[in-house]
Amino acid sequence: MAPGISNEKKKEDEQSSKGNAIHLCNPHLEKMKEDILYHFALGTGTHDFPALFGDVKFVCVGGSPSRMKAFIAYIAEELGLGSQDGDYPNICAGTDRYAMYKVGPVLSVSHGMGIPSISIMLHELIKLLYHAKCSNITLIRIGTSGGIGLEPGSVVITRQSVDATFKPQFEQVVLGKTIIRSTNLDEELAKELMQCSKEINEFNTVIGNTMCTLDFYEGQGRLDGAICLYNEEEKLQYLKAAYDSGVRNIEMESSVFAAMCNLSGVRAAVVCVTLLNRLEGDQISSSHDILVEYQQRPQKLVGYFIKKSLGKV
Repeated sequence: MAPGISNEKKKEDEQSSKGNAIHLCNPHLEKMKEDILYHFALGTGTHDFPALFGDVKFVCVGGSPSRMKAFIAYIAEELGLGSQDGDYPNICAGTDRYAMYKVGPVLSVSHGMGIPSISIMLHELIKLLYHAKCSNITLIRIGTSGGIGLEPGSVVITRQSVDATFKPQFEQVVLGKTIIRSTNLDEELAKELMQCSKEINEFNTVIGNTMCTLDFYEGQGRLDGAICLYNEEEKLQYLKAAYDSGVRNIEMESSVFAAMCNLSGVRAAVVCVTLLNRLEGDQISSSHDILVEYQQRPQKLVGYFIKKSLGKV
């Protein structure tokens, strides 16, 4: 390991206690009279967190506010908890940063695009669950991705998130020092989700590594960005090396998601549909209707998992 880089693996192993209460890795919060979750427009001094969120057992997060609203409407119908008017209020209506919806034991939250955006959301989400005294939480990111060696529409359940050099780690600079954090995800949860996909039997699903990049264009080896200083042969060599290392899809949030869930003792998974095979091109050219159907596949899988977990299948 390079000089100046510290590894939090030992600390993470000591702190993480998956399965029960949320572990809050910040002793300073206990000294605060009030905790304001600024980007959610919520606070412990203005909201009764246990009353609002204490019954939450499943949290699903995804990039788009509209997609997460569609998911809560879908899961509400699946659980027989649909509203009469078909509307579900945005709990975070006081801000335009994120959107949050709740039905029964399910919370649905948008996280925007990229590591910085989901990181901010997760800090406040983890604190929300802690303040609400939630336990036995399952947290699942559902989203879209670029596939490698898979047909468009395939669903990837992430085994572990890797960086752009295919290492299963997330680098976080804290007080000028680079901290290395583990990006493994819950193996048993991945197996449970895979079994659910087999029971649904509607689309191809695989368990594989997910490469998390810092941007959509150069970081993912695309040829169609405003800047590109490599050729197609170099791009394909890189993507094939990623495939050979076990990578099956590429997105921009899974590494910090896995790292933060590990440190907080949260059982977590990432379930993303592939919109294209990056070995065959860079631009998404499928029709709107096909893309909408693809985007529904992760929510169908996760919705079935939630129903099965609640004994409703």
